[in-house]
Amino acid sequence: MGMNVGSESTTEDEGIVDINTTPLIDVMLVLLIMLIITIPLQTQSVAIDLPQGNPPPSTEEVPVVTLVVDFDNSITWNGQPVNGEDDLQAHLREIASAQPKPEFHIQPNRLADYKTVIHVMADAQRLGVTQMGIVGQEQFVDQ
Repeated sequence: MGMNVGSESTTEDEGIVDINTTPLIDVMLVLLIMLIITIPLQTQSVAIDLPQGNPPPSTEEVPVVTLVVDFDNSITWNGQPVNGEDDLQAHLREIASAQPKPEFHIQPNRLADYKTVIHVMADAQRLGVTQMGIVGQEQFVDQ
């Protein structure tokens, strides 16, 4: 069995064709060190006092006020038509000062203008209505 040390076709002036992997290893080691340094920062925790168990059910009945914005941007308050901006603001002031605070449900029609709905919500927030929600969103789901 023999070993061939050199070949006749190669000369001493030919360069080495292999890739130098030293810079690649250096970069990988730097990235590994950065990862090791940053892992302890991600595992720090914040102590939060969470409630234990289920809260007791509410004994008082909360009144619900429903405002409907129709497809033609007409507004009804618990089934009664609202006549203008002043009437709407009077209703909103009434529920903002009522005790217990009623839930304010806005039910926009799918074809109602966004401008009308957001105007009602902005007025309610500005006048102090705190418990507000949008209901009837199942009509916006694509079939």
